[in-house]
Amino acid sequence: MAKIVYVQTSGTDTPERLYVPFILAMTAKAMGDEAIIYFVVKGVTVVKRGNAEKIKIGQFPTLKEVMDQAVQSGVEMMVCDRSSELLGIDSGEIVEGVKVVGAATLNQLVLEADAALYF
Repeated sequence: MAKIVYVQTSGTDTPERLYVPFILAMTAKAMGDEAIIYFVVKGVTVVKRGNAEKIKIGQFPTLKEVMDQAVQSGVEMMVCDRSSELLGIDSGEIVEGVKVVGAATLNQLVLEADAALYF
């Protein structure tokens, strides 16, 4: 089983960049691999309560629906506490199921992963 880390740096101001990590992570899970999405910098805006519900592109479901599908498929999600602080997002504003972690966690995840992709 491979371990893939998807790093989401893009935020809600670029909605067209937000679906891909979720789709790829769910695909990895379906392939039997471990998949983690780590939200950092503006990526933390994606997991702020109420934001994903507002994002919908074309015929795709809302980003919230895709996030829920990812959680149900076993994709693990983490958010950088320092980036949240930087953007003034309190840990209580982060959606359920997303683990708030420190910056060292991303370094460790990348060191242990078979692949790391950035969006």
